[in-house]
Order: sequence, then structure tokens, then C-alpha cells
Amino acid sequence: MPSTMPAYRTRAERFDDLVLDAVERIERTWARQLQGTEFAVEDVPPSNPAPWEHGGVPLGRYFPPDAGLPARVVIYRRPVESRATDPLDMADLVRDVVVEQVAHLLGRSPEDVDPRYGDAG
Repeated sequence: MPSTMPAYRTRAERFDDLVLDAVERIERTWARQLQGTEFAVEDVPPSNPAPWEHGGVPLGRYFPPDAGLPARVVIYRRPVESRATDPLDMADLVRDVVVEQVAHLLGRSPEDVDPRYGDAG
């Protein structure tokens, strides 16, 4: 679709939509626990890994609330895109990364946060 058309969406905008869909799904169950949590998309992770990250490029990170700042979940677009094989795989991967980060934030297993975690489709 030409970029001049109203329905045109960039790759980044489509990725943002996938993240929003995943967050909305999780918030149906966990809205109270996630109240005030910010969700964001960044292109790539910073070059300095978090102390708990070992090997590889992270697909996302969570930041607990700290010094008056709200909790934050960040999904890294380019590493996720590079691992996805097609649009359906991308949607599944985005959902799983969001679920994993929320699970870490809440101190729960990903399967507790979303029973569909790890299921394709």
C-alpha cells in the first residue's frame, strides 16, 4: 500500500500494534497488578546488559518501580523481528516476550500470566 494512503502502516507501527494487543490481553486479567506500569518499544537494547542477562541479545526487559518511577516493560523491536520467521510467528513471539517480562515483573511464571504462553497461533 502506498505511504500516501490512510491505511498505510510502517513496520514499526505494525510492531507497536502487536505489543499493544499483547498488553491489552494481559491487562484483562492483571490490570490491578499492572496499574501504572508503562509499556514501551525501543528499536534495540542498550549495549550494557542488565546483571541478570547472560548471552545473546535481549528481546525485552522489565524495570521494577524505583525512586518514584513506575514499573516499565520494554520490548526491543529489531531483535524480535530478526528472530521471527513470518508475520504469524512475529505476533506469537511478541506475545511471549511481553508475557515473559510481565511474569518477571510480577514474580510469577509466564504460564500463570498467560496460559497460551509458548503456544504457536
